[in-house]
Amino acid sequence: MKRKPVIGITMGDPASIGPEITIKALARPEIFELCSPLVIGDASVMERAKKAVGNDKVKIHPVLEVEDAVFQYGTIDVLDLHLIDAEKLEIGKVSAEAGDAAFQYVRKVIELAMRGEVDATVTNALNKEAINLAGHHYSGHTEIYAEYTGTKSYTMMLAHENLRVVHVSTHVSLREACERVKKERILEVIKIADQACRELGIEEPKIGVAGLNPHSGEHGLFGREEIEEISPAIEAAKAEGIDADGPVPPDTVFSKARGGWYDIVVAMYHDQGHIPLKVVGFVYDSLQKQWEAVQGVNITLGLPIIRVSVDHGTAFDQAGKGTANELSLLHAVDYAVSFAENRIKSKKQ
Repeated sequence: MKRKPVIGITMGDPASIGPEITIKALARPEIFELCSPLVIGDASVMERAKKAVGNDKVKIHPVLEVEDAVFQYGTIDVLDLHLIDAEKLEIGKVSAEAGDAAFQYVRKVIELAMRGEVDATVTNALNKEAINLAGHHYSGHTEIYAEYTGTKSYTMMLAHENLRVVHVSTHVSLREACERVKKERILEVIKIADQACRELGIEEPKIGVAGLNPHSGEHGLFGREEIEEISPAIEAAKAEGIDADGPVPPDTVFSKARGGWYDIVVAMYHDQGHIPLKVVGFVYDSLQKQWEAVQGVNITLGLPIIRVSVDHGTAFDQAGKGTANELSLLHAVDYAVSFAENRIKSKKQ
């Protein structure tokens, strides 16, 4: 019988929608057909989330070790860190206590993955203000994973359906992002993008590399980064056998990727990549006054372990109402399973 990958799922900020969408996602039988899910968090908070979503059928099963999990549909195994008093927790509020707990869940899942006790990790959203209030000075999950895995070369990939985007830079000012558009870094990200596609089973990835400036600089009229940094990186990638194309004007490259021209796009900075993906993945129903879909996943590439995350925030305004959409978490688990299965297969070969 084929072994199912063990997927470690962090609960996210305890005061956020994370616990609720985790209950909703793990109440679906198809998740257990794909993998063996293990929540890292607080069992008492998960019990409270059960009530919020109105699901009295699933059982919360606290465990102290991975080996104690039962991995059966109808039961949600929670590696219980006992960090939060659920009765005193203020839902939908930023707090140092919740921020510290969210950070500790992430540290624990990284530890489990580095020891090989879980095959991949999936993270629910944490709140940057909350973790910094708790004294953990990071700008997000990516930087935490990089530090605790000792990784120097990494990048963020966003994915929704057939649109995949990786970034040359992420959480820096726009001014600094422009300064980081350098041949060496661009080539590094192109290589990481190529490897990621291959790990997803795409045998011959085609990579679209975005320009930085309007119309990719118009041959130097609107900037010289394309001539001096981006084009040389693309040529160097081609010399290594990578099918990279560009610099493609940023206002058309994502439409081309959606149309199947490219398997992945290399974006030059955070918003250049995030905006198009969230336009297609985040759908607001103006008549119902609610989000119809909040989809898309965030993958940190270049790590020795697999990390996939929901591509949305803590949504404190929705927390405690039981209405938050779990689709992004479902997609994150699906991506994590794909990466894990390919890595397991490659180790056997």
